[in-house]
Amino acid sequence: MASDPEQPALSSLGKSSGEIGDEQQPLLNGVRNSDDNYSVAAAILPFLFPALGGLLYGYDIGATSCATISVESATSSGVSWYNLSSVDIGLITSGSLYGALIGSVLAFNVADFLGRRKELISSALFYLVGAIVTAVAPTLPIMVIGRVVFGIGIGLAMHAAPMYIAETAPCQIRGQLISLKEFFIVLGMVGGYGIGSLLVDVFAGWRYIYSASIPLAIVMGIGMWWLPASPRWILLRAIQGKGNMQDLKETAIHSMCRLRGPALQDIVPAQVDEILAELSFVGEEKEATIGEMFKGKCLKALLIGAGLVLFQQITGQPSVLYYAASIFQSAGFSTASDATRVSILLGVLKLIMTGVAVLVVDRLGRRPLLLGGVSGIVISLFLLGSYYLFLDNVWVIAVVALLLYVGCYQLSFGPIGWLMISEIFPLRLRGRGLSIAVLVNFGANALVTFAFSPLKALLGAGILFYAFGVIAVISLGFIFFVVPETKGLTLEEIEANCL
Repeated sequence: MASDPEQPALSSLGKSSGEIGDEQQPLLNGVRNSDDNYSVAAAILPFLFPALGGLLYGYDIGATSCATISVESATSSGVSWYNLSSVDIGLITSGSLYGALIGSVLAFNVADFLGRRKELISSALFYLVGAIVTAVAPTLPIMVIGRVVFGIGIGLAMHAAPMYIAETAPCQIRGQLISLKEFFIVLGMVGGYGIGSLLVDVFAGWRYIYSASIPLAIVMGIGMWWLPASPRWILLRAIQGKGNMQDLKETAIHSMCRLRGPALQDIVPAQVDEILAELSFVGEEKEATIGEMFKGKCLKALLIGAGLVLFQQITGQPSVLYYAASIFQSAGFSTASDATRVSILLGVLKLIMTGVAVLVVDRLGRRPLLLGGVSGIVISLFLLGSYYLFLDNVWVIAVVALLLYVGCYQLSFGPIGWLMISEIFPLRLRGRGLSIAVLVNFGANALVTFAFSPLKALLGAGILFYAFGVIAVISLGFIFFVVPETKGLTLEEIEANCL
């Protein structure tokens, strides 16, 4: 807690927040009035540099699919160890995924201490070192180490970027900005496919493919070094007594002035007072312990956040994309170059549908997009199951189902899953809670990817897609009964009214 001389200021703020009346108000202490004043231009850089962490994650997905082809080439790999086994390729492909799991565990232990900004700077450093080590690797083990180091950067970035964007963005465009981060992931994926397809036949092309992420990592690191810390994180430390109240409040004001732009500096002190009042209204609580994370509001937030990212993966997203090549081959796209173009085509479709989600998320809300999009996923999965069981000659059904799945996923689970986990956790739980959600996401991704081939051999593709469809139906019930609507609410209002 703050020292005694500083208690009156905090207490008076808490009192003012209580003067809105005994009845629960959807808006606390008039925050909406001052928060209506915001500059879209000023919000660009605080979004852009964290979003580069997502862009690099997406780039890695697209680039690796081409880099593995290059490194296996006897004529153009440029190495003597090109004759790789399926396990070797699996290590290269999944190395960043397991690194992301390590990054998520690290985030759980150090995120709230470091803060969102320093965590993103650390992420950029891991991206840079991982990309360099991978690109210059003289042997396969060194290459895999580079992939794991790069993956640690992914885990830290996918943990800290949604928090930083959520805590610094005006609430009216928070949903659009966090969803736009998903757009950047897909944009990076398309860029990875595009650059990879250009360099895949170049001598030692895989080295250049991985090197292309180095400049972006440098820009991300420099940008995050320049940006201020999250004002909400600073104020939380003030309430938790981790520094002088007045000094931290002044630091938060300075940070908010930089984030809101020079035109709105006159109203920033009032905005900081209102945020501090709401944090006090929610409760002068210390950082949640591990035991407390599974009680009350913390448990409900974990259920919502971890549940969404779990269903995001176990409804078959990695597996459906795995089947994309074979589905399009049945439609007449049979050569390797055709497969590359199809990958780019699917990436462009994901990009377009994510763009649609960005445009409408703060108008329609989170629940309508989730319910509508997941309903489309259910239909597409049952269509795919039927194709492999009964309609194997009607390839158009499989193509339509595949496109429907990709489009609906990018309207719902893709962007909204990451958006909700950045919004739903109480501030004192946000660092650890989001790290658990990210860990669940990458863990489920690894599990589905690992289990897909054995399950396919055991059950067949048709039954497997039916099983994914049943899980998608269950996820619809979860969304309808458990997931709240957070459109237009400040982060403090979400904690007060939705948990």
